[in-house]
Amino acid sequence: MAHVEVPTPDSPPEEVAGVAGSSARREYERRRTKDEERLRQRWGRLGGLAVVLADEKQSTTAWERGAVGEERLGARLDGLTSDRVAVLHDRRIPGTKANIDHIAITRGGVWVIDAKRYTGRPALTIEGGILRPRVEKVLVGRRDCTKLVDGVLRQVELVRDVVGEVPVTGVLCFVDADWPLIGGAFTTRGVHAIWPRRLARLITESGDGDVDVAATRQAVTSRFRSG
Repeated sequence: MAHVEVPTPDSPPEEVAGVAGSSARREYERRRTKDEERLRQRWGRLGGLAVVLADEKQSTTAWERGAVGEERLGARLDGLTSDRVAVLHDRRIPGTKANIDHIAITRGGVWVIDAKRYTGRPALTIEGGILRPRVEKVLVGRRDCTKLVDGVLRQVELVRDVVGEVPVTGVLCFVDADWPLIGGAFTTRGVHAIWPRRLARLITESGDGDVDVAATRQAVTSRFRSG
């Protein structure tokens, strides 16, 4: 059986699964409140009307959109929970302001999941080859999202440091993207780029193995606390 070092009795107690999208939603509310305060200060007695008529900043609404994507994916993942599947949401990365959106733990290993709610069709493009270095790029529509893969790989390594020999797989899950009716999923540098339903199926199919789900969950929650 894959071994995971379980925290000692002096370690913090095991936490609840966490709330999907909670950090993103708090950031959205913080930014929205700050934007409204600026409008009220600028317009004085007409500040209330200005708040009603003004459009939200794109940089603010992006956080709300992201929170909705995490919430939707979180709800689907929660439906997989059993004695063989544990699901965690919104886990803080120690020493940073960043978080891991979702972590799923099965008998087959650990899934580290970054949820993105982008418009456009995800695709993998390959540049270079024989005479030039091969470079894989992830595009969503015309948007270059290759750096997202780097972020997932960093999260995978952080989780791997905690769970030891337990297999860890990274996932970019694009919620509400323009996926084709047939095919579309791809893998780049070991990171899966998929949609929520396919992710749920992969997690369910990875249920065979010798990973101690309860012990792994305890180790992960002790290191990555709920946001």
